[in-house]
Amino acid sequence: MDELKKIIESLLFVAEDPLTEHTIGKAVGNREISEVRSAINEMIQEYEERGGGFYLARVAGGFQFRTAPENTPWIKQLIQPNAPRLSKAALETLAIIAYKQPVMRADIERIRGVDSGGVIRMLLERKLLRVLGRKEIPGRPLIYATTKLFLQVFDLKDLKDLPSPKEIEDMALEAGPLKDSGEETTDSSETANRPLTETSPAPDKTVHPGSPPADESSQA
Repeated sequence: MDELKKIIESLLFVAEDPLTEHTIGKAVGNREISEVRSAINEMIQEYEERGGGFYLARVAGGFQFRTAPENTPWIKQLIQPNAPRLSKAALETLAIIAYKQPVMRADIERIRGVDSGGVIRMLLERKLLRVLGRKEIPGRPLIYATTKLFLQVFDLKDLKDLPSPKEIEDMALEAGPLKDSGEETTDSSETANRPLTETSPAPDKTVHPGSPPADESSQA
């Protein structure tokens, strides 16, 4: 078991994205899922008892090393991450889709009361949203859902762990005011844009070499 834990630890350290039990099992010679799960559970407990600068977290349907939140100020001094900025309109749209998915643009705009095409395009570009397909009604409109990256950056195991829409907005409010970056041409009246620091994998994730995580075509 100790040897298996060492291997899993190495796999998690080099992985760009959270690893599922199935992925780990295949990588270590098609081990039984129950054996992999037992090893991971022991590792989670060991890291928790150690109380070090990082821990093993369940996130986005898999497992990933994350840095201790209390060390964020020092991590920022080192890497100075440029956190993605989302406006109030983007947060509102993202919250609607997260809780109503799968959902059409018409449904989003009916709730918000304004055109949301520009916001949706921006969220798709940020890889926080994905297109599931088309609804079989006249016009066959696109239907949207959140991505696995959405779960990762919000540190969620799955959609059941979603905070309330009010909590999502509070996250942005706590981060302070943000000058309008002109992200959303369809919502130009909303100038009180605010950063959503939780949408940046760093510094609350272990820093890995290589490029940022790629878009996921499926979600846990």
